[in-house]
Amino acid sequence: MAKKVSILIPAYNEEKVLHLLYARLKSLTDSLPQYEWEMLFINDGSKDNTLAVLFSLRKEDTRVNIIDLSRNYGKEIAMLAGFDYASGDCAIVIDADLQDPPELISQMLQYWEEGYDDVYAKRRSRKGESFLKKKTSAWFYKILQRTTKITIQLDTGDFRLLDRSCIEALKQIRESSRYTKGMFSWIGYRKKEILFDRDQRAAGETKWNYFKLFSLAIEGITSFTTAPLRISTIIGVLVSLSSFAYLIYMIIDTVFNGNPIAGYASTIVIILFLGGVQLLSLGVIGEYISRIFVETKRRPPYFVRSFNDEKIPPQNRKQN
Repeated sequence: MAKKVSILIPAYNEEKVLHLLYARLKSLTDSLPQYEWEMLFINDGSKDNTLAVLFSLRKEDTRVNIIDLSRNYGKEIAMLAGFDYASGDCAIVIDADLQDPPELISQMLQYWEEGYDDVYAKRRSRKGESFLKKKTSAWFYKILQRTTKITIQLDTGDFRLLDRSCIEALKQIRESSRYTKGMFSWIGYRKKEILFDRDQRAAGETKWNYFKLFSLAIEGITSFTTAPLRISTIIGVLVSLSSFAYLIYMIIDTVFNGNPIAGYASTIVIILFLGGVQLLSLGVIGEYISRIFVETKRRPPYFVRSFNDEKIPPQNRKQN
């Protein structure tokens, strides 16, 4: 029997690019008839005509399958829904905006046939991205690499091929606060890197502003390392020791030299500094506590409104 390949495409307000994406995917899949194909689109609560365009594509090609989520959950959760519903022997995650070239999939499949479980695409260059975005991304990956005990792939996104064994492993991780790029590294398995030049968006606008990227970075750091908590502890110890040393100095200086204790201005500066350190430490602790709060609720990560226009009752949702 031919091996089945599922292509997972999270889509949020992507009506302008879907026809072009489908044309390139169809050209790719037609050129590789030795595989059975599934194009699994996850409509992540789109507010434009994305869903209507997807159903028009399904009328043309029954290989197109559509998961319609009950609302916008975000890309991380949309990918989890894709893993739950993917039926292939392997799955390829790709963005709908065509910044990741679908033509690279054939090379991914070659490495998969050689025995690799996770074939990920690493960006050699990134067109259409500002200098600030590139630099902040590089800084984030460096911080994450140095603070975690797992190897995080640098300059990689979600564009990758995952063997069924990897998919089953990821399906078992039901966290609500998700950083899937870190999970790809955390589960292990045999990995292979492919270099490519990332293109600009084919159409539409990016859904990732700096606030969302910052939030994702916080998710990544708090999900895979407790280093911020340890840093807060170290800062607290250093500030306490420094304060104690300064107190001893003032006592000795006053008793033996007769110098008066520093006045109002220096006291205010010290109070503000200590208050800032305390608020920073409380903020770090709060980030971790908020994630504990969310996870202990044990809510389902998502609900599906329909699969290929067939209503899905909540009790019949896909399980791990």
